[in-house]
Amino acid sequence: MCLLIRLVIKKLDRNWQACLHLSLPSEPGWRGGRGAGRAPAGGRQDGAAAVSARQQEMEKSRPLWDNPVQFVFACISYAVGLGNVWRFPYLCQMYGGGGFLIPYFIMLIVEGMPLLYLELAVGQRMRQGSIGAWKIISPYLCGVGVASVVVSFFLSMYYNVINAWAFWYLFHSFQDPLPWATCPLNSNRTGYEEECEKTSSTQYFWYRQTLNISPSLETSGAVQWEQALCLTLAWLVVYLCILRGTESTGKVVYVTASLPYCVLIIYLIRGLTLHGAVNGLIYMFTPKLEQLSNPKAWISAATQIFFSLGLGFGSLIAFASYNEPSNNCERHAIIVSLINSATSIFASIVTFSIYGFKATFNYESCINRVILLLLNAFDLEEGSLTADNLNEMKDYLMATHPQEYAQLLPQLKNCSLEAELDTAVQGTGLAFIVYSEAIKNMEVSQLYSVLYFVMLLMLGIGSMLGNTAAILTPLTDSKLIASRFPKEVISGVVCFVNCIIGLIFTMEAGNYWFDIFNDYAATLSLLLIVLVETIAVCYIYGLRRFEKDLHTMIGRKLNWYWKVMWAFASPLLIISLFIFYLTDYILTGTLQYQAWDATQGQLVTKDYPGYALAVIGLLVASSTMCIPLGALVTFVRKRLKRERVSTVA
Repeated sequence: MCLLIRLVIKKLDRNWQACLHLSLPSEPGWRGGRGAGRAPAGGRQDGAAAVSARQQEMEKSRPLWDNPVQFVFACISYAVGLGNVWRFPYLCQMYGGGGFLIPYFIMLIVEGMPLLYLELAVGQRMRQGSIGAWKIISPYLCGVGVASVVVSFFLSMYYNVINAWAFWYLFHSFQDPLPWATCPLNSNRTGYEEECEKTSSTQYFWYRQTLNISPSLETSGAVQWEQALCLTLAWLVVYLCILRGTESTGKVVYVTASLPYCVLIIYLIRGLTLHGAVNGLIYMFTPKLEQLSNPKAWISAATQIFFSLGLGFGSLIAFASYNEPSNNCERHAIIVSLINSATSIFASIVTFSIYGFKATFNYESCINRVILLLLNAFDLEEGSLTADNLNEMKDYLMATHPQEYAQLLPQLKNCSLEAELDTAVQGTGLAFIVYSEAIKNMEVSQLYSVLYFVMLLMLGIGSMLGNTAAILTPLTDSKLIASRFPKEVISGVVCFVNCIIGLIFTMEAGNYWFDIFNDYAATLSLLLIVLVETIAVCYIYGLRRFEKDLHTMIGRKLNWYWKVMWAFASPLLIISLFIFYLTDYILTGTLQYQAWDATQGQLVTKDYPGYALAVIGLLVASSTMCIPLGALVTFVRKRLKRERVSTVA
């Protein structure tokens, strides 16, 4: 079996290389073979300082991807994540359906492709992780790499909790019926649980049986041992995938990058055959062009492109640092960004077909309940009331039996398919509630549940491989750490520390802390990091100098499009996004969160307590302050070194 798998993987590598024309060109300006860190012939080119002797020595033993296809798969596995499934469809729903694709593709051209290419080129040229790469460009920029590592550490702390939830749902998917299909009986077994009756079975399973959520952030509660075990399992899987660096990660990404597409295709075929799927697709592709005048639509498009590609975390720089120096990273940047965007649209088609089925199912169930209520209340003949004549019969009954109808009116719901389709849900609400509700109404629901949560796991694990690479690559690049500890120990310590801290998110108030980290740990920090990266390459390292480096690597001159985007368009766009988010935070006033009220069976809005606001401030400051502090520490060190030299002289 193992031999068969290896033969299939080798065949896949050869086919993909032939398909994408990804064979490595032999550049005359580079010397050395596989596994050797190649330096420009002649030592120094055009006055640019070469990598130091110590760094060249590190490069000689630097591992490489087996082939360029493996690198592309790693980038796709990292970039294509849960946001493509649960964030992009929500934005389409909120900002004009098919009309949202207009600002989305404009932002892809202005922001997504150029910044992705920039990070890949920096990683491949400097052949270091985020800290080392920016330190080579300028010693004063060491804080940029540190900030990326800090943000990636924050992300790893809470992101793997999603994989833990996916494991939890996957294990429960083998039950018949599915545990979220119906409400559980109460302790007396005389009826259903009161909390479940006030909400829905899927919401009850999520908020009570999965999270066992507390009523507020102040009520921390105890660690939920089931979720803690699932989190431990999730980190164990991640550790096994990164155990031997690119050697093990390179094999895993074939699965984490390709399997979600197989599941999405299965879901697409099933989704298009569901009753009401057409309603969801019509809703998605009907453009509401008036939303193009809404600034938030453009802001959301830019934000989605920015975060879905994983810019600023240092993961892309880390992945590219394991490339051959002559690898065509320009082609790879275009391929990865287009596949990422195409996946978002593809996932939206699947999501809206299922969403249309769910909305139609809820609408028809509502209609049937109203018809049954009217039939029983007015003793009407069965079959006299249908969905087609319901409104006319309502008017007739209201005119002929005004008192009886008035008493019944509070129980008559206003059923609307459009209202069902307008219900916008994103994040965990879409992934674990809306999808679960749709799955429970499908035939062979256990099969589709297993497929769905396996897909979530593959997406989540693929993203985690990139997150951990952003942390581990700078650590293994450090001669001080790498010389004392083997790679397996460094990886184990990082996973263990993240797992222990991540237990916070398995407490009864853990979901509230998850939302805090998800909303505030990265947004402003990443915008600032990528802004500094762009300015550093264009105006500190020098765009002309960087252009010569790229010419040496890929063998052709840099197109004017990349230069214009890097030097002007992308920085201005990032500054606009930064100002928007900063202004939005200030104008919001007191920050609030959604808490689960078990007595009402719904979410209620509450203000964050003082200590939560302090944590939010620390999350933002701890990463953003790394940039100026890094520059300050470098300046002080150089000043002290000059003083010591002058004193000796």
